[in-house]
Amino acid sequence: MARNWGEQAMLIQAQHYAAPHYPFTSYDVLCRAPRQHVGGCLWHSFDHQRGYHPDPFYGGVMDVFRQPKYAYYMFKAQRSPEKQDRLFETGPMVYIAHEMTPFSPKAITVYSNCDEVRLTYNKDGKTWTYTKPATKEGMPSPVITFKDTYDFMIDKNMSMREKKQDEVFLLAEGIIDGKVVATHEVRPARRPEKLLLWIDNENTDLKADGSDFVTVVAAIADKNGNIKRLNNYYVKFHIEGEGRILGGADILANPAPVKWGTAPVLIQSTLKPGKIKLTASVLFEGSQMPASAVLELESKPAAHPLIYAENEAALIPMSSGSPFGQSAAKSASELEQERLLKERNAQKLKEVEKQQADFGEKK
Repeated sequence: MARNWGEQAMLIQAQHYAAPHYPFTSYDVLCRAPRQHVGGCLWHSFDHQRGYHPDPFYGGVMDVFRQPKYAYYMFKAQRSPEKQDRLFETGPMVYIAHEMTPFSPKAITVYSNCDEVRLTYNKDGKTWTYTKPATKEGMPSPVITFKDTYDFMIDKNMSMREKKQDEVFLLAEGIIDGKVVATHEVRPARRPEKLLLWIDNENTDLKADGSDFVTVVAAIADKNGNIKRLNNYYVKFHIEGEGRILGGADILANPAPVKWGTAPVLIQSTLKPGKIKLTASVLFEGSQMPASAVLELESKPAAHPLIYAENEAALIPMSSGSPFGQSAAKSASELEQERLLKERNAQKLKEVEKQQADFGEKK
């Protein structure tokens, strides 16, 4: 399934790979195989264009931009909780596969490799505890499901009637030997107010060899940074310095549609190391639209000397040529004006919300 198909589809995919109710070579089945079974494989890690078939493959645990789906965290929970000195992540983990939207399921799914998981729903709310079965059969960390737990109307009443938005959350705590060793908190995303930008490079430098590239992700978020998964914005990108955007409007790369809250873009290096400044804004800007975001990164010298002709290097386009994405960059004063306008609008919106709440109480 594609990541942007949403919460329910990702939950089904993760369960399909873990331990479905129908006969299938799942992770649980492989773990239950007799000792004569040497190994097993569950297809591919990333979505991709298959080549042998015209339709894209959507079965990866990450999408084509390496953005994780719920299945990624399900597999992550199968690792040992022991902390190790390795190049990759190790140790205890816990992850809540739930977005707290009006369309989210009542059941709350959690993935964890801990002995126990304690789930708390709202401040001064209910708490449930899951204990991992003692049996060693099957997958190391089964999918955890807290049934009939989430109720969107509780969130709505606490937020609108009782003015307790900050007290609405889900908190999962992973426990080993009676101690909390991992936590994950989810809060419902409120009104979209800003863009977030971050680089997804696995701590690997961008090399200025003219071909290396890195993924930068733009996200629509509320004022507290919670990603608004359910929105239909487009994001346009503007780049300055020693980098260029791969692709343009012709392939929906710039501007890019927001899918499941995020819009990735690929930034390629030039032949010269240096600073790169990327600005992200919603395609149709306005006083009530999310504020822009700016990210600065830097490419490093190439590992090996480059041999090329200067006249040929000058022919490399520095932009995608998108009529939408390559608008003028915003100055610091323009960004500050944008921020102040958002603050004033937020105050006006609070007045409207109070009027709505007062009207509801009178009814």
